[in-house]
This record gives sequence, structure tokens and C-alpha cells, in this order.
Amino acid sequence: MPDPPSTGLRTSANAELVVLGIDPGMRVCGWGIVRGEGRSRFEACGAIKPQPKQRFEQRLLVIHEEITRLIEVYAPTEVAIEDPFVGALQPASALAIGQARAAAMLAAAAAGLQVELYAPAAVKAAVTGYGQGDKRQVQAMVRILLALEAPPEPLDAADALAVAICHMASRRARALEAGSR
Repeated sequence: MPDPPSTGLRTSANAELVVLGIDPGMRVCGWGIVRGEGRSRFEACGAIKPQPKQRFEQRLLVIHEEITRLIEVYAPTEVAIEDPFVGALQPASALAIGQARAAAMLAAAAAGLQVELYAPAAVKAAVTGYGQGDKRQVQAMVRILLALEAPPEPLDAADALAVAICHMASRRARALEAGSR
């Protein structure tokens, strides 16, 4: 009898949780890797910065290729991406961020990884306890939560780490809720 069809998605059932957090953007796309099942541990962070003079489709390709490379290097088991509230953005900005987010999602999907999206207020609340915290507050709390000697730079990388931390907290909350049933 043939095996049932695969969804193509990798799962983290038997592996350590490794989350790639992404703060999408066309000028700067922050990324951060956090691992662990209990306390979140910092692995790496940085930013993808396509050349501003490149054509739009070339900048999207850079984002896609760099996220693909990050997935190959760090082997995340899950991906979390900030999903900005479109009403708060200018239409052109919202469209550009959405396209950067799509490039990241495609890289994750091509690697067989499922993507979870988080609103900025949820990310801020997870790390600062307040859904309206500013970027510097998020950066300071990420430094504390991950026991880093210095705040992660640039701010977009700190935001990406915050997305990964938010995902881990959300995952733990779902597991606790499922266990209490």
C-alpha cells in the first residue's frame, strides 16, 4: 500500500525548536534565529539590505535568496513573520512590505516550512508587555529576554528576534492550553 501523500511541510516534533523570525521590508528585512523549547536562546540575527537602486523585482529576489540561504545555514524548524496592519501604512508602503513578506513566505514554503504570521501589536505585547511599545523598547526587551550583552542591531533585526520570541511564547501557550484539556 503506498504511503499517504505528504504535505511537504517539515515538523519539529522530534527536533529542538529553531525559529526564524522575519521583519519584512524592501529596504531592510530583519531576521533573527532563536532556539529552545523552554527559555529562548539567541542564535543569530541580521538584516537583508537590497541595493536601493536595484529594480524592484531584483530586490525581491535578493530577499528570497538570502532567506533561502538563512534556512540552509540555520535549519529552522518553524518560521514566524510580522504581518503589519495595513491600515496603519501608506498604500505603497503596505504593498512593498506585503511583497517582501511574500518573498520570505515563498522561501519558507520552498524549504517545506510552515509560516505563522503575527500582528505588530502581538509581537510588542509578547516582549514588552504592552502592544504599543516603540522599536527601542522592543530592542531593549529582546536584549534582556535573550540575555545578550548588547542590544541587537539594527532595529529591524531586534524586531525579527521579537517575532521569533512571540512565536515561541504563542506556541508554549497553545501547548499549555492543549495540555489542560
